Amino acid sequence: MSTEPPPRDPEARGLPLIVVLLVLTVVSGLIDAVSYLGLHHVFTANMTGNVVVLGFAAAGAPGFSVPHTATSLGCFLAGALAGGRVATWLGGGSRRTWARVTLAAEAVLVGAASAVAFAAPDANGTTYAVIALCALAMGLRNATVRKLGVPDLTTTVMTMTLTGLVSDSHLTGGTGTRAPRRAASVLALLAGALLGAWLVLHHGLGIPLLIAALAVGLLAVTASGRER
Repeated sequence: MSTEPPPRDPEARGLPLIVVLLVLTVVSGLIDAVSYLGLHHVFTANMTGNVVVLGFAAAGAPGFSVPHTATSLGCFLAGALAGGRVATWLGGGSRRTWARVTLAAEAVLVGAASAVAFAAPDANGTTYAVIALCALAMGLRNATVRKLGVPDLTTTVMTMTLTGLVSDSHLTGGTGTRAPRRAASVLALLAGALLGAWLVLHHGLGIPLLIAALAVGLLAVTASGRER
């Protein structure tokens, strides 16, 4: 009888995708704090909010910009298109490789946004460049997260997560089995927004973007292909 241990699954090497997606949710809070507080009330991760903001801007509400918001929406869609193409290219193979490639691309884009914010904080083109780079990164990531299909961890939108947290709870006769994951996702976004807002208010745009890029870069070399 063979006593050799079973071969180790290469997909399991690294951080579980649940942990990776929770860290990415924190990063979303950081990035939207930068864009909303520092870039004229534009979202680059939360496109639901951006559609509403576009309506405000189109109506002439003060403090909002149609060109800035349209830039974010357009670049997000371009990123999502790229993410869909990457999913077609890599989605049938190793999920670990797929996740790491897209995370590396996100880290590069956010890192470039940080470099622009540090190099030319007051230049006219900086706002558009940072919006475009961050929105591209978020579109790429959202397409990838959607294709990976890990339940309740969208990394950017909390409406359905909060709905599920309450509607599936013991208070309604549900099982509440995913409550810890859903609650962790909400708290992760809140923590990222809190940290991002403090950094923007006290240190400008470059530092929170740099922290976001470094965090995603670390995930790019440590993510596994398994949910747990």
